[in-house]
Order: sequence, then C-alpha cells, then structure tokens
Amino acid sequence: MTGKTAKAAKATKVTKAIKAETAAKRKAPDFTLPASDGTQVSLKDYRGKKLVIYFYPQDNTPTCTQQACDFRDYNGKFAKLDVAVIGISPDELKSHDKFIEKHELPFLLLSDTNHEVAETYGVWALKKLYGREYMGIVRSTFLIDEEGVIVKEWTKVRIKNHVQSVLDAIEELTQ
Repeated sequence: MTGKTAKAAKATKVTKAIKAETAAKRKAPDFTLPASDGTQVSLKDYRGKKLVIYFYPQDNTPTCTQQACDFRDYNGKFAKLDVAVIGISPDELKSHDKFIEKHELPFLLLSDTNHEVAETYGVWALKKLYGREYMGIVRSTFLIDEEGVIVKEWTKVRIKNHVQSVLDAIEELTQ
C-alpha cells in the first residue's frame, strides 16, 4: 500500500468510526487553532454555549464563498438563539483575513493548516475530482451543545438550504 493509499484508508476508517459514534452523541474533540482575530481559539472557550462548526475546503472558491455568506446572512438568527458560528479550513490566516474582509463575515475563521482538527472530526478524506484523487476537507457541519456534545452532524453538505437546516435543528433542541 502506498503512503497516500494508507493515509486515505486510515482517514476513511476514522470517518466511519466517527459516524458510528455520532449516532450515540459523543463529546466533540477538543482543539486549539489560530483564529482570524489573532487569538488562539479552543472548543472549551464555547462551553456553556451552543456552537456551530463548519468545515470547508478553501477560502474564495464559489461554493465555499456561498456557504460562508449564507452563514453570514443568517448571523442575526444564530445570535438571537445564542449560538456561535466558526468556520475551519486548511487555509492560512492571511487568506482568512482577505476572505472575511471581502465578504464581511461576522464570525471567526480558524486555520487548520496541518488538518489535524479536520482529521480528528473525520472530515479529512480522500476526494475525487475529474478522475484525480487527493486528500481534502469533506464539507461538514457540527452542532455542539453547551456541554461540548455533538448533537447533530451534516457531512457531504450541499449548500442549498443547509444553513436553514442547521437553524431548524437548533430550534428543535431549544423546544
């Protein structure tokens, strides 16, 4: 098995294990990453508050831009429900800064350049595009409750109506 194939097999195995665990509501893996505001952000910083973490492949690509702008456009609704939103991608902070400025994003973007957090959450996997195979982020969203438990997970996210689905899940939790 080549190094790339072995990594892909490991990532797929981790993803399957995480999906199986998610059905049983599991603790969200803790992390600390550099944030677009110059701070280091950890999951534990959000204890006592609901959190939406969305993983996306790359700043300033059409689909990732639409996803970020959808979260931006619904930011008032998330705030009203006392839910924080953060985005995580493998991009450098400099790229995040430009992305935030260009699209007026009101939430933090975290930089996972070595994709350790993405791997921990099971969203770093083998992808295929035009016959080419490569490792990358599988667009995914996690809803984490006040105790740090993943209560809902969306993988292989399709952008249309996704943010509304996230809001609907939050509203179900608060009823």
